[in-house]
Parts: sequence; C-alpha cells; structure tokens
Amino acid sequence: MKNGKKSRAKGSVAKTEDALLSRITIDPEICHGKPAIRHLRYPVESMIEYLAAGDSFEDLLEEFPDLERDDLRACLDFAAQSLKLKSQHLVLA
Repeated sequence: MKNGKKSRAKGSVAKTEDALLSRITIDPEICHGKPAIRHLRYPVESMIEYLAAGDSFEDLLEEFPDLERDDLRACLDFAAQSLKLKSQHLVLA
C-alpha cells in the first residue's frame, strides 16, 4: 500500500509540473523566441531576474496584473528543469 501511495504522489507532482510548464510558451514572434508566459510578452528570464533581485511574487503580481501566481511558479519550474537538462559551468573569480 505504501508504494501505491508513493507512486500516486509522484504522478500528481508530474501532472502539476506539466500543468505549470504548459504556461511557458516559445513563439518566434514573441520575445524573439525566448520562453515567455502564456504567449504574453513576459519573458521567463525577466521574471527570474526580478525574483533573484528580491521582488516577491506579490510585488510582481501587483506590478503585472495580467500574471497569475502559477505563471511565476511556472517560471521557477522552467528554470529548474532547464538546469537539469544542461550542464552549467561557472567560472569563479
């Protein structure tokens, strides 16, 4: 029984991630083909930069009223998934 619960939990996490990632779109006509939120002109990269600079979800939702909390969660999930796919090498000074 324990294993059944565990696999169902993993399945629901995967569905949640898929639902979030479906909010991220890539269209050559929008934001020069960079990943953006729901075909809007909000690049994922910009939202991640705002969050990294210390803006909260609430700050961004107030600043950009057509965005939803799940859009910002999708940006974070997209960034995490992107890092899993690519090997990143930073040069430390």
